[in-house]
Formats: sequence, structure tokens, C-alpha cells
Amino acid sequence: MARVTYVQPDGSARTCTNFEGMAVMHLAVGNLVDGIDALCGGVRQCGTCHVYVDDAWAARVGGPGEDEAAMLEALGDRIEVRPTSRLSCQIHITEELDGLVVHVPDDQPGV
Repeated sequence: MARVTYVQPDGSARTCTNFEGMAVMHLAVGNLVDGIDALCGGVRQCGTCHVYVDDAWAARVGGPGEDEAAMLEALGDRIEVRPTSRLSCQIHITEELDGLVVHVPDDQPGV
């Protein structure tokens, strides 16, 4: 089992636990985490699961793949894209990511 902490824009945090292999987005949706809308269901088509990976975790999580990076770039005029921006549907929980911290942005595209 692995834990992920979602930090809201106001600084409040919520830690959720689930089994490995699940995407950070699915864990958020299943636990009703505010700000993770996931309108496309996890296929990199909407960006409404955008998060900022905490700086302490960025190297361990890694950067976006080519398709994910293209999606983030396309959303750049609607959201604040940072070096640690990721689509949470593309971050799969592993034992190595137990304790992961992600920050939910103020706004998601189209919401």
C-alpha cells in the first residue's frame, strides 16, 4: 500500500492510501479530493487532473512523457505550467512513491 498527500491551494492537506499500480488521479477521484476533476478519465485529453509534484519528489517521480508534455504545453495558455507540472493520470503509484506529495492548482482547464 502507498500513501499520496494532496495539498490544496489553501495549504490544507489530505493523505489517501491505496494499492500500488493505481494512478494518482484515480486515487484522488476515488477519495473525492477537491480540484482533481479528471473529466477524460485518464487518457491525457483534458488536463483536469493537473498537479504540481512537490519539489522533494520531482526527481523520483520524473518528468512527463512526450504525449503528456505536449498536452501540458497545449494547456499553457489556460493553466500555470511549472517545471513540476504533471497530469496525475500519468503518475502510477509504486512502493517507491509511498509518501508522495502533490499540490493541486488553483484552477484546472475548462473548469
